[in-house]
Amino acid sequence: MKISLRILFFSLMITSASYGQKTEWQIGLFSFFDNNEFGHSDFQIPQTMAGVRLSPGFGLRLDSVHSINVGVSMLHEFGSSKALGDFSPTAFYQYDRKPFRFIMGAFPRSDALERYPRLFFQDSVSYYRPNLKGILLEFTARRFMANVWLDWTSRQSPETRETFLLGYMGRYTHGILYAQQFFYMFHFAGVSDPLVQEALHDNLLFLTSAGIDFSGRTSFDILDINGGWALGLERARSDNTGWIPLNGFLSEARVEYKRVGIFNTYYSGRSLMHFYEEHGNDLYWGDPFYRANSYNRTDFYIDFIRNDVIRTRFIYSLHFTEKTMYHEQALKVSFNLNSFRLNR
Repeated sequence: MKISLRILFFSLMITSASYGQKTEWQIGLFSFFDNNEFGHSDFQIPQTMAGVRLSPGFGLRLDSVHSINVGVSMLHEFGSSKALGDFSPTAFYQYDRKPFRFIMGAFPRSDALERYPRLFFQDSVSYYRPNLKGILLEFTARRFMANVWLDWTSRQSPETRETFLLGYMGRYTHGILYAQQFFYMFHFAGVSDPLVQEALHDNLLFLTSAGIDFSGRTSFDILDINGGWALGLERARSDNTGWIPLNGFLSEARVEYKRVGIFNTYYSGRSLMHFYEEHGNDLYWGDPFYRANSYNRTDFYIDFIRNDVIRTRFIYSLHFTEKTMYHEQALKVSFNLNSFRLNR
């Protein structure tokens, strides 16, 4: 692997020197300490997730539109005897010409999914699955933006299932008002040549909401409130379950002033994740607390440092469900530097 990466970097440098393309580099570091005090919960487990992820990369910009990027994302978990707990290659082509952007390869998950609520992707996804492996097509205009994406999460073999995520999101803004929709489908098939036949699962999740964004119009830096309807549709094909509808109301509210903020989410409705007892987080990527009929999370956060290169955020979260209040504390530090920013 090391030899292959060296050859690739060397080839890119030779190509750049020969044809006059612009080379770029970037380095990212993300460290997290997330302590979940969820003892006695039926939905979540108490645990502490902590580690540091280093993501160096190299890019070749062919012109103002076309570019290719290669790199790695390496995770070391605190307390682990292994030097690397995860090694994820990054390699993708990008076409970027307004209003369109197209990416194909293995690229940072945040490029496609940054806006998605925890209903779809819990916090640990960003810790342990940094890259999306597939395709992103995005359209951005003054009032409207939308993207469609595919993430191939597992290749079928005698030991592993075939799984992939397919989704889209769209947002329309008019003044202080906006409407948005999020969707994904998780295809969860079995292993090849199984000894015991298992049902193929389709897990669909929709969220349609509308909101008011007063950010920059009051003394608060951010003042944003929205509410909408979440709908889950699930089935196990060979078990002939048919589509199982699960739905409820979801609201979000964020208030921030001078780097200090509160972010609240509230869900009320039917328990989501119908087959969780059978497949757990293998089938569901959202926060398991949404298996409750009523769930409220309140994040109190402060950004000690926040600029173009460094962000240091502390979060104290209160989770209200199961007639109990659970606590969570998280400290997250990110460092992102590239040659463009350094040479401005």
